[in-house]
Amino acid sequence: MDGIELLAPAKDLACGLAAIDCGADAVYIGAPRFGARVRAGNTLEDIATLVQYAHRYWARVYVTVNTLLYDHELPEAVELIERLYAIGVDAVIVQDLGLLECDLPPIPLIASTQMHNDTVEKVAFLEQVGFARVILARELSLEQIRAIRAQTHIELEVFIHGALCVCYSGQCYLSYALGGRSGNRGECAQPCRRRYTLIDRYGTPIIKNKHLLSLRDMNRSACLNELIDAGVCSFKVEGRLKDRAYVVNVISHYRQVLDALLAAKGLRASSSGRSRVDFMPDVSKTFHRGYTDYFMYGRREPIGAIDTPKMVGEVVGRVGRILRDGFEIDGTTELHNGDGLCFFDANGELVGTVVTGVEGQRVQVESMAGVRTGGLIYRNHDHLFLSALEKSRIERRIAVRMIARETTNGLGLTVVDEEDNRADVEVEIEKQAALKPAQAVENVRRQLAKTGDTEFECVDIAIEWTTPLFVPLSTLNAMRRDALAALAQIRAQKRPRLSVLPLKNQVPYPATRLTYLGNVLNQKAAAFYRRHGVTEIEPAAESGLDMHGRQVMRTRYCVLHQLDLCRRTHPNAPTDPLYLIDEEGHRFRLKFDCARCEMMLFNL
Repeated sequence: MDGIELLAPAKDLACGLAAIDCGADAVYIGAPRFGARVRAGNTLEDIATLVQYAHRYWARVYVTVNTLLYDHELPEAVELIERLYAIGVDAVIVQDLGLLECDLPPIPLIASTQMHNDTVEKVAFLEQVGFARVILARELSLEQIRAIRAQTHIELEVFIHGALCVCYSGQCYLSYALGGRSGNRGECAQPCRRRYTLIDRYGTPIIKNKHLLSLRDMNRSACLNELIDAGVCSFKVEGRLKDRAYVVNVISHYRQVLDALLAAKGLRASSSGRSRVDFMPDVSKTFHRGYTDYFMYGRREPIGAIDTPKMVGEVVGRVGRILRDGFEIDGTTELHNGDGLCFFDANGELVGTVVTGVEGQRVQVESMAGVRTGGLIYRNHDHLFLSALEKSRIERRIAVRMIARETTNGLGLTVVDEEDNRADVEVEIEKQAALKPAQAVENVRRQLAKTGDTEFECVDIAIEWTTPLFVPLSTLNAMRRDALAALAQIRAQKRPRLSVLPLKNQVPYPATRLTYLGNVLNQKAAAFYRRHGVTEIEPAAESGLDMHGRQVMRTRYCVLHQLDLCRRTHPNAPTDPLYLIDEEGHRFRLKFDCARCEMMLFNL
């Protein structure tokens, strides 16, 4: 890729347009069907509108068709991809390799993180069969990413922000085992956000009723410099179920961080134009469960959000004296009417309320239920910030230079954009020396600078003539309109495109045997793997496998490490067997691979 890409999520068209305006170099959005977020589908008409808008700025649109597919669904999925190709989508994100055995249009494919792209061998294989890009597993460290880059040439995309699945993507069967809703089919019921009790072999609780599989959210703002140096070309923000305010705040934040890094490194963004926002982005103000860089530098601090899967927000102080309809707060953060506050009550439950009045350190709230003297108070809704965000004015413009020049028969105008694309127009006019030369020059500058509602912004105007001429305002306006329209057409022709296409070959897959963890759900996928040397294939869990006794989750997160009971460091760490029990009584046996620093859950 020529340039570094900031990749934004889009729940819908409004979010996608906002992401482009905030400076996203690309957007990923769900198709009407077969996306890994079943509630984030969009019409082809909306996707087409987003494509047309994004392409003005040389930004790209990727569409998710990244679920496992049953045999009877493959024809519909192929037809969908054909229609996406027809409306100009830049690439399709896929999980099911059965699609590579189908007759697809010549559209680049991106390997979804649901394919569990965690090794050099896997990434190299995907490159050899013609994927344009691989979305790496979230769990990879900086060192592992460097190793993959050193041995492959394919585009690498990494997640930098947003919610985290506790399990390796594509390898979680917990939701399917419990209720038939498969994460690999876009229907995850999020059982990882439930409460669990950890018990030992004797049934004695080690810790009770905590969200023991719930993780904090990712924030790699401080890691971007090293990731660029490691060879990553696309930086992805998670959030296809998030609203417009989330997209605007988070993308604006990362645009500012990336722009500073790219300028220092002499690099450029992969799309055109510059965004302006009239607020200061702050990712602590939109939804998160606390932040982690998530194994970027190895295993460090605990990464679980075990007290609550909800947003707690920023600490604003402690409760001092209790009042009749509020409390005095010991803190320096200024609160305002409409702020949302939360706190943990005596039972450890997260309770929320809303500020109705503030007078100095005295805070009035809608409800005092659960408020305790000395308790920590958090603000999880900053009313002033979010109101400013909602009303913010955002625009994105492509800088152009203009040269107005005298010609033999009249006047010419050249418009040059950031990528040095140029368009020329000429008009024949009767040359008349201006009676007021200074005013004539000012008229030219003022009229040519009026780029209106186009994507362009004039940053410099040069005027080349022997003597100032009288030029009618209508002539100047027409020249400007025609030149910018011509430039837009030239940009459309020269817009960089992904060109890597799937290949049919016999490159060996890194394994010859696949269990249900290989996620082979249809005959086309089985044929693909056989063509690449796999001789033994167990069908996917979603084929109807009985999941009792099977592994339903594998994760780099370790509940013992989270509880400071790591077997490597704690002399009294609990021994096997250990079990998790959810709120409905479902039991899961835990298994720990301490050599690989991984934890597995087995369905009982």
